[in-house]
Amino acid sequence: MKVLKFHDLNPEDRLRLSFKGTFNPRAPLERELEPFLHALETFAGDWMPEVIRGKRHCKYSRAAIWKSLEEKRDENSTSIGLYRTRGPALDMTLRLKFPPRAPELYIWVAVQPLSVFKGEDRCREFVDMVRAWASHYPVTTYADANSLAEDQLADAPNYGRDDATTMRDGFDKIYEVCWLNIFGPKLVEAVGRERMLSTPAHRVEELPNGSILLIIWPTAADFATEGARQAQARAHVHLRPELDFDTVLRTLRERSAALVPVEPRFHPDVAPLLSRVVDHVAIAERQRKVAEFNAWQPPEPEEWLLEDAALPSDVPDPKAACEHYSLLAEHLVALMHTKVPSVFKEIPESLTDVDFQFWREDFPRVFERRNIDEHAVPAVGGYLGEVLIRNLGGQWIPRKKLEEAQVRVGDRVWLPFLRAHRYMRSRQSLLDYSLTQLYRVAERHRG
Repeated sequence: MKVLKFHDLNPEDRLRLSFKGTFNPRAPLERELEPFLHALETFAGDWMPEVIRGKRHCKYSRAAIWKSLEEKRDENSTSIGLYRTRGPALDMTLRLKFPPRAPELYIWVAVQPLSVFKGEDRCREFVDMVRAWASHYPVTTYADANSLAEDQLADAPNYGRDDATTMRDGFDKIYEVCWLNIFGPKLVEAVGRERMLSTPAHRVEELPNGSILLIIWPTAADFATEGARQAQARAHVHLRPELDFDTVLRTLRERSAALVPVEPRFHPDVAPLLSRVVDHVAIAERQRKVAEFNAWQPPEPEEWLLEDAALPSDVPDPKAACEHYSLLAEHLVALMHTKVPSVFKEIPESLTDVDFQFWREDFPRVFERRNIDEHAVPAVGGYLGEVLIRNLGGQWIPRKKLEEAQVRVGDRVWLPFLRAHRYMRSRQSLLDYSLTQLYRVAERHRG
């Protein structure tokens, strides 16, 4: 049963909820989880889970929930994933911890796209669902729902702290005010119950167990608008009086500015590659990266000679040398075919796929330099040469030194192994000396 995963979709912002509460581990599980499931089924609407993943995938039902939780249970925990087969996409986790560990009910919800939560009715239903959960499963410290991009810009959940400090202290004070917030009793008492209840916000409600629900703005999708930022700053400064309103608001406006769409104007030779790189970076960094690539120009390829300056073949058996280059290209196919199926085709688009995969893996940094120089560089050079031959009618001019081997295309000869050597120096060099760009330039000059 195939589920819809975020990486199958165009990259967009999403709403994420992180909720940790307590539950009664001595009660029958079906009875204890009834409020959770009832609220989910009542309020989820068009993002309601369709698939459960425990030890196997199965269609959503109450019976399948109980079976999956039982199958995944070990001595002190159990967990399942909940997904959809169609949009909106959902990535949801339910995890339970049992004694001797402290009992904990953890809920993670991510729904994409964030625009699902543009209407007030849809957002009110989401809030009512979380409110029902928080009323039955008291929040231990803090629960929140927020835009993924906003969390990235705020450095959640670290908020400027290192990982060790974050793990040690958790959300021990109010570092940030999100779209939806549930403050546990300890945080409420630390701030002051009356102060928290008087927070200027869209909705402030005291829950039966002493927690306080706080909603900054009517709609989650509009978090970056000026009105929402003003409201967020007012609430944050109210809860943290030592903070300066103008400073907080300026920071929030800077976050909003970072999310303003920038029209891509990439160099045409590398636009297909840069578009994929941009889609892979964090949502919060995407527009900055677009602007950076708009201003960036890749160096003009220098790995070529005019035909009358070509180095003549100096090998005793040119046919055997060409077969060796083809074998090197097959080494790249063997290395990449699982992650880059198009590598079998040896077409221009395959080069872009290879460029992106090496960039995504940060291949030059992750793997040992000796192995890169001895194995990856020859494989890449051989593959690039074969693509030039297959698609542009090129012809190998073999040389004893691999970096001198050339491919004749039109009135130029190209040096694919030299290009591969420069290409494999660093992650940035994968872009500066991309296979995609060299092919496009060779294509224009084939006569």
